[in-house]
Amino acid sequence: MQLLNQTITQSELNKIAQSRFGNLVKAVVDLEKKIMVVDAEMHADEEQLLLQQGSNQSSLWGINLYPDKFGTSEFVEFDSMINLRPGQNNLTRGVADEKIRNQILAVVDQWIKP
Repeated sequence: MQLLNQTITQSELNKIAQSRFGNLVKAVVDLEKKIMVVDAEMHADEEQLLLQQGSNQSSLWGINLYPDKFGTSEFVEFDSMINLRPGQNNLTRGVADEKIRNQILAVVDQWIKP
């Protein structure tokens, strides 16, 4: 697991993908702190790391990154069990609120570069 404290490239992300799942990297984004964790088998593990770092549960969202699709709308997939949040009106594994999706994309753009 890697808490990003500096930007990583699409190439580095691709190496992480190949070491785990082949074509994807699981990540959890903290919208409040504008940080993210990559490289774990489960979003819940990344979520736990962020919670231990003082993140608020309501700010954490799980995504999948597809390095081979970097630069396209298919690069980020909003799909994680940690996203099921009836209390926040998010009733699926996706992210229903477009504003939240855009905030997630902004954090991803901050940390992952070509």
